[in-house]
Amino acid sequence: MAAKKSSVIKERYNKTQMLAEIAENTGLSRKEVNAVMEQLGDIIERHVKKRGCGEFVLPGLLKIVTKKKPAQKARKGVPNPFKPGELMDVAAKPATVQVKVRPLKKLKEFAVS
Repeated sequence: MAAKKSSVIKERYNKTQMLAEIAENTGLSRKEVNAVMEQLGDIIERHVKKRGCGEFVLPGLLKIVTKKKPAQKARKGVPNPFKPGELMDVAAKPATVQVKVRPLKKLKEFAVS
C-alpha cells in the first residue's frame, strides 16, 4: 500500500478520478475498485430499501437514516402565516420516506483540520 497523501484537493473529483486515485494508492486495479464501490452502493441500497433496517453506517464517516413521514390530510381555514388575518387552504400530502445523511465525528474533524 502506498503512503497516505496529505495534500488538499482543490477541485471535486469525478468518479473516474476517484477510482484512479484509489487504485493507485491501494495497488488494486480500477476494475476491482469499481467492483468494491458498486458493492458498497448495493449494500447501502439493501439497508435503506422499503423493508430494510432503514439505517447504514460507514464507520467513522457517515450514517444514513430513513424516516417515514405519515400522510397529512387537507386542511381548510388555516391562518396564513405570511398575511395575518387571512385564511388559506392547505393541500393534502402523501406519506413519504425521508433519507438523511449525518456526518460522524471523524468526518467532522476532517473539515476542521
